Amino acid sequence: MSAQSLRERIREIPDFPKPGILFYDITTVLKDPVAYKESIDLMLAPYAGEAIDLVVGMESRGFIFSAPMAYQLGAGLVPVRKLGKLPAETITVEYALEYGSNTLEIHRDAIGPGQKVLIVDDLLATGGTVKGTIELVERLKGEVVGLAFLVELDFLKGRDRLEGRRVTSVVQY
Repeated sequence: MSAQSLRERIREIPDFPKPGILFYDITTVLKDPVAYKESIDLMLAPYAGEAIDLVVGMESRGFIFSAPMAYQLGAGLVPVRKLGKLPAETITVEYALEYGSNTLEIHRDAIGPGQKVLIVDDLLATGGTVKGTIELVERLKGEVVGLAFLVELDFLKGRDRLEGRRVTSVVQY
C-alpha cells in the first residue's frame, strides 16, 4: 500500500465541524487493518535505524499512532495532554488557536535531559499545537529528532512555522 492509496482511503467531509471546513476523516484508515498498519509503517520509515528514546503522542488522535510507533521503535511513550488530564506534577504551555488559546501539559518527569524524542500526531495543520509540544519537550531538556504526521495540510503552512525542524508526513493535501 502506498501513500496515495492511504490518501484514497481518507474520507473527506465538507462543512465539518463548521461551514467552509473540509474535514479529513482518518477513521476509514483506522478500521482497515492493512491501511492502519501501512500508515504506521510509512510514518516510521523516515526514522528507521535511528536511536529514539521516547515517542511523544499528542492528544488525542496522536495517541492512535504514537503507541504502536513507540512499540516498534522499542521506545517509551509519553502523552502530551490538554490541561487537567495528567495526575502527577506537570509543566504547561499555552498556545494560540484561530480563536482564543489552549493549554497543553506534560509530566515534569516524563523526559530526561538529552533523551531523543520523536513527536507524533495524526495531522499537521497550522503547527500551533506541535510548537507548544516542542516547547514542553525542550523545557525538559529533551532533544526533538523529528515530527511525524499521517496527514499534512500544506495550504495551512504549518511546516513553515516549524522551520529548521525535521517534519515528515505521509499524505499531503
